Amino acid sequence: MAAHKLRVIPLGGVGEIGKNMTVLEYGQDIIVIDAGLMFPSEEMPGVDLLLPDISYLLERQRSVRGIVITHGHEDHIGALHHVLSRLQVPVYSTRFTRDLISVGLRQRGVRSAAELNTFAPGSKVTLGAFTVEPFGVCHSIPDSVGLIIHTPQGIVVHSGDFKIDHTPVVGEPTSFSQLAALGGGDVLLLLSDSTYVELAGYTPSETVVSDTLDRITAEAEGRVIVTTFASLISRIQQVLDVAVKRDRRVFVTGRSMRDIVSMALKNGYLSAPDGLLCRLEELKSLPHHKVIVLSTGSQGEPTSALVRMANRDPRSQVQIVPGDTVVISATAIPGNESLVSKTTDSLFRQGASVIYDRLAQVHVHGHASREELKLLLSMVRPRYFVPVHGEYRHLKLHADLAHLMGIPRENVFVLENGDVLELGQDSAEVVESTDAGVVYVDGLTTGGLDDAVLGDRNLLARNGLVVVSVAVDGENGRLAGRPRIITRGFVDVGEDRSLLEKGQAVVMAELDGAGKRLSDPDLVEDKVRDALGRFFQERVRRRPVIIPVVVDVRDTRRKTFD
Repeated sequence: MAAHKLRVIPLGGVGEIGKNMTVLEYGQDIIVIDAGLMFPSEEMPGVDLLLPDISYLLERQRSVRGIVITHGHEDHIGALHHVLSRLQVPVYSTRFTRDLISVGLRQRGVRSAAELNTFAPGSKVTLGAFTVEPFGVCHSIPDSVGLIIHTPQGIVVHSGDFKIDHTPVVGEPTSFSQLAALGGGDVLLLLSDSTYVELAGYTPSETVVSDTLDRITAEAEGRVIVTTFASLISRIQQVLDVAVKRDRRVFVTGRSMRDIVSMALKNGYLSAPDGLLCRLEELKSLPHHKVIVLSTGSQGEPTSALVRMANRDPRSQVQIVPGDTVVISATAIPGNESLVSKTTDSLFRQGASVIYDRLAQVHVHGHASREELKLLLSMVRPRYFVPVHGEYRHLKLHADLAHLMGIPRENVFVLENGDVLELGQDSAEVVESTDAGVVYVDGLTTGGLDDAVLGDRNLLARNGLVVVSVAVDGENGRLAGRPRIITRGFVDVGEDRSLLEKGQAVVMAELDGAGKRLSDPDLVEDKVRDALGRFFQERVRRRPVIIPVVVDVRDTRRKTFD
């Protein structure tokens, strides 16, 4: 009988799309599955990225045996630069994923001493009490795997991100042979991708996109500009194949797209005949009907190549001209919808024809729909089930699906980040919750923000700023002059001068008669902030951030005499 319970702790990736990181712990041994980032929402001004809080791992770093990566998307590898700068542990992934990790670490200027090891489907890696056996799955990126993890308490299966595609453009179809060999009923726990549980049926094959891209390119009289995820190698290969068929040359723009295409061609993940890919400097020398441009920016990222084109940025090496056809071959990640819509509108305004997923089948997602999820559940037949990789509604719907497939409700756990699920061969319960917050990346600062700072930023964005400069003579108990009010983002001073003048009068009336208490700057600040806040709320129904600046003229006199 096993001496310890198996502990399963999501540090990210449940109740959200992104930031995937799951901890498995048995006794003094810990392994980590994935280390991803998440993009900020519009309610997080100034924030660049969100990363999982790894405090739990830092407190137990001597027990961490390794990080196992299921595939190379940023929501699964994008936090490695943050993790590996604090934890020197080996990383295990497939070869293509390892190459993407190397590119990402290099782009972020990280020189980690951590080992980047490779494994392949069918191989086994022993990490302390765990033996990890990857199995190949089909996803929207090559070399994706799920994981069969042998533990002293039983077998854990992690699906990774997967779908069932019998005709993938790149790589092999999802292989269930290793799962079938486990024998139904022998699996202790299944953790399964929940992203597209809302969609009935099966996810369409990637090949349908090839036909759409070919038709669009054949009908386009000008340049074709295709934007997609830089890591979506199968889509990039489809674009290259269409370019060959339609006798067009391919130009690549956007740093991450250039880096990944270069690496993929060098290592054999992409294939292209000599002369197909050209340097951007040659773009002007070719007629438009001979050109395809591959670009970053499918998510409306402000500094991406496509957004620079949409914004007419003079630094962009590609400028939109009437007659261009822009294909947005991706769906918006939750939270990015408004950015993508804004970019699309800007492209239309410049005379481009923009084609996206609502107009044509230019994208097929890489996640299993309901029938595929049911197939996995019926094949694995786990004793316990935990849905992962999804917002709360996705997890709940997946939990209901698992119950429909015969798993008792008491054996299905919809977890929150930080929940500690303890598993025995005949028992399972959430025993506690650990800290699993968010680490904010804000420019060059990592982790330096909290909810109060974000609250202030949102308040400033909505209501603006008012600075009130008050000169007092604390010795005589009088104001030394009229308060000065400066605003930013609150009102148009030219049109609302009377509002600020009345605000000055409110401040003076509030401080009149305070006497010797004017020598207390904290009291003056509170009075100014409260009085002006009430006044602005009554007059314009807005309460800006008010910053009083109190100057005691006695201090000025002393400095002059000194």
